[in-house]
Amino acid sequence: MRSVLVIARLTERPARMSAPSNNQAIRQNRLAQETSPYLLQHRDNPVAWWAWGPDALAEAKRGNKPILLSVGYAACHWCHVMAHESFEDDATAGVMNELFVNIKVDREERPDIDQIYMAALHHLGEHGGWPLTMFLTPDGEPIWGGTYFPKTSRYGKPAFVDVLHEIARLFREEPQKIENNRAALMSRLAAAAAAARPAATVTIGPAELDNAARQLGGMIDPVNGGTRGAPKFPQAALFELLWRAGLRTGEARYFAAVDITLEHICEGGIYDHLGGGFSRYSVDERWLVPHFEKMLYDNAQLLELLAIAHQRGGKALYRQRAHETVEWLRREMTTAEGAFSASLDADSEGEEGKFYVWSYDEMIRQLGIEDGEFFARHYDVTPGGNFEGHNILNRLKPHPRSVQDETRLAALRAKLLAVRGARVRPGLDDKVLADWNGLMIAALANASLMFGEPSWRDMAARAFGFVATTMMRGDRLGHSWRAGQLKFPGLASDFAAMIRAALALHEATGEGDYLEQALAWQRALDRDYANAEAGTYYLTAADAEGLVIRPAAASDEATPNHNAVAAQNLVRLALLAGDDRWRAQADRLIAAIAPLAVENLYMHMALLNAVDLRLRAAEIVVTGEGAAAQALLAAARERSPLDRIVLHAASAAALPSAHPARNKLAASGQAQAFVCVGETCSLPVTDPSGLIGAIDAVRHT
Repeated sequence: MRSVLVIARLTERPARMSAPSNNQAIRQNRLAQETSPYLLQHRDNPVAWWAWGPDALAEAKRGNKPILLSVGYAACHWCHVMAHESFEDDATAGVMNELFVNIKVDREERPDIDQIYMAALHHLGEHGGWPLTMFLTPDGEPIWGGTYFPKTSRYGKPAFVDVLHEIARLFREEPQKIENNRAALMSRLAAAAAAARPAATVTIGPAELDNAARQLGGMIDPVNGGTRGAPKFPQAALFELLWRAGLRTGEARYFAAVDITLEHICEGGIYDHLGGGFSRYSVDERWLVPHFEKMLYDNAQLLELLAIAHQRGGKALYRQRAHETVEWLRREMTTAEGAFSASLDADSEGEEGKFYVWSYDEMIRQLGIEDGEFFARHYDVTPGGNFEGHNILNRLKPHPRSVQDETRLAALRAKLLAVRGARVRPGLDDKVLADWNGLMIAALANASLMFGEPSWRDMAARAFGFVATTMMRGDRLGHSWRAGQLKFPGLASDFAAMIRAALALHEATGEGDYLEQALAWQRALDRDYANAEAGTYYLTAADAEGLVIRPAAASDEATPNHNAVAAQNLVRLALLAGDDRWRAQADRLIAAIAPLAVENLYMHMALLNAVDLRLRAAEIVVTGEGAAAQALLAAARERSPLDRIVLHAASAAALPSAHPARNKLAASGQAQAFVCVGETCSLPVTDPSGLIGAIDAVRHT
């Protein structure tokens, strides 16, 4: 749908500034009362910002003013640009305050709001992105929007102030045009919600998964890895899908597609070679030039992928990058309470990437001529630079390096890291998001087993303890915590990710409290978020603040969709809790989304990964206690979590009364492992070295 509002005629018209109004004015606006670092960045704007809530909507209705909704996040470069150009400008703020009720939203704190209005923007035929700038009726219904608007018209984009005047004029003088857009957009949003309840029945089995892998594998750049062209995003769900295809089919090309991607990501400029951690994406096709913000969720997913890839191929590069990334997480992203911060900004001193880039002269000055030239040769540092006169450290060019070279380079990296530490640092968004923490907790728990790093599991357990206590009210999670304040209630994504985290810790440790917490959260998810008509989960709780539509998308974004994560959780709960009802619930959830997945594979890759787990998971039950049982458990837990579920049934007393594993304990007088895949089970295994063979034998029976 294209907007019926006539905005295009504003293009390239000189910007028109009105005098500041008397009510423009508040240097410490209402956002000073918020805890979100992104909202607090705007507390000194002359814009009379409101945070989203009933009071802001009531103000719009009281004054019969349209709403200007601005959605962004703390690490967003173009959000900062628009803020500096327009929101910090007195004249622009005067126009905004005179004509609109202005609402600022942190998309990480309120992904439900972001999802609704980003969908509306897409229905206008516009590409999405942030900052998201939407115009709404006083009831909060969308009428028109865009992303970044420049202060003055350029490159075909109208000046922001001209857009403001035109929207306000249409609202006053041509209300029918406003109504037409409102009705059309609300109809499209409602239709999209209805489409999430497909009536058709679709079956996804091994053949369909293999076909999806062939199609999606064709998108991979054979030279640089990742999807073809630019920009390139580290799309973990895609790489996981291809890796699963390799495990399922035995075809080496799928592993190769992931390996070439990981190698380029690990050696490219998207990786911080001094401090560790991965940036959000690369603006070029070689992974050289990053968009420098670092997000917790990207690093969680890449950490787990590195561990999985290393577990098969043993590449030292993957182990090194994983260790460096966890050290970055520990050093820069862990709060005093042990939880994990949301992101690091791309900008410092008003310039994107300034904290991370180097000049050749500075390199020589800091390291000396001999060491400086040696380091520059290995990290692509030249007098002319490799990006806009600056140097982004990378190792994309093949260069022979001995063990002695690597030792020398490590010492020089440590020296440069200390030098860089004296620079003005990018901003840290230290709010704690339950869903993103869940992703990192699970990644640390799983990677700790595959890399043999128990301290990583301890980090995961500490973060889990914070979320499971401080971010809880009764049996319900909140979404965001900062400065002692909890944003409540949480989202379905919080429950799905934290259930996954609890199950990962339970499989890693065998501790029953994690399983009990996962079950309690799953019951709360079913009670408060179930979409009974569709067979899926809404994003928001039944008693959450009313929005113009209740978000129910089943498609992935930068993180896997909560429905897909929940499906995997339910598959695991069936074995771990010994209740086949969870498996049946997983089947219903998968069946509900399958018709959408086959229509758009790319947007539902996490759901396809859940189907693979449902079909291929090796359910490994280890009975007994003592050294023999621990050896079997260690062998089971070292397997990739992509296709194994591990239950330690130490004794009958440790299991629910109806748990099927009680029968295995009764029949066994020693430590044994039992392996089942689908409806086929192995004979008991007592030798850890025979466990992998037993899994493979059952899979090929």
